[in-house]
Amino acid sequence: MWDYFPAVASSYAGDIDDAIKLVTYIVGGWAALAYLIFFYFLFRYRRREGVRSQYVPGTGKAALWVILPVFVIAVFDFGIDIINHRIWTDIKINMPETTQTVRVTARQWLWQFTYPGPDGKFDTPDDINTMNTLHAKLGAKTKFELRSADVLHSFSIPAFRLKQDIIPGRVITGWFEAIKEGNYDLQCAEICGLGHTNMGARAIVHSAENFEKALTAAANMEKPDQVAAANMGSVFGN
Repeated sequence: MWDYFPAVASSYAGDIDDAIKLVTYIVGGWAALAYLIFFYFLFRYRRREGVRSQYVPGTGKAALWVILPVFVIAVFDFGIDIINHRIWTDIKINMPETTQTVRVTARQWLWQFTYPGPDGKFDTPDDINTMNTLHAKLGAKTKFELRSADVLHSFSIPAFRLKQDIIPGRVITGWFEAIKEGNYDLQCAEICGLGHTNMGARAIVHSAENFEKALTAAANMEKPDQVAAANMGSVFGN
């Protein structure tokens, strides 16, 4: 069977896929049933010579065509909520103990990723900055802190099944655990202005042995203002 989902590269990606599939199967089943009934009625009550149409009020047994489906759908909805409550709680409510933190700053139109240096603190001279490339350690639970320098953005890594809106003036936290080495798409999923399509970036998952080397090699290669100027130039064709 064809798999239309992106690669599974985070610890909770499979759970989110299961939630999506559950809703798809339930909605798909109801859609198929509705279409079957619809086409049956089209055929069964088609126009016939010498047969007059009737007005059927929505009372008595006829009302069951509305009442029963509404009741059954409500049962399915509650079932979906109960099954998926654990997934929501584990991912969005309960922050696990993390081993590293990255500050993600979105701006028109680039991503800046900041990692604490050897002192383990942000906003100190040894901070490590990378532009448009997020480096993650394989098997490490990573906390992210989302900030916007200007407008609404949305932090999205499809292979991680991660998508979180970024609101100016707020620091929004979350986490992920990368479970597969590789190079994955990272994008802004919120239209944020003329250069929105320029905000394509990468999330690279390294082995524990290569993470520090890769991060050090990539650190401070580009300054935010230089990248911003380059992005503005590409937007306006300069």
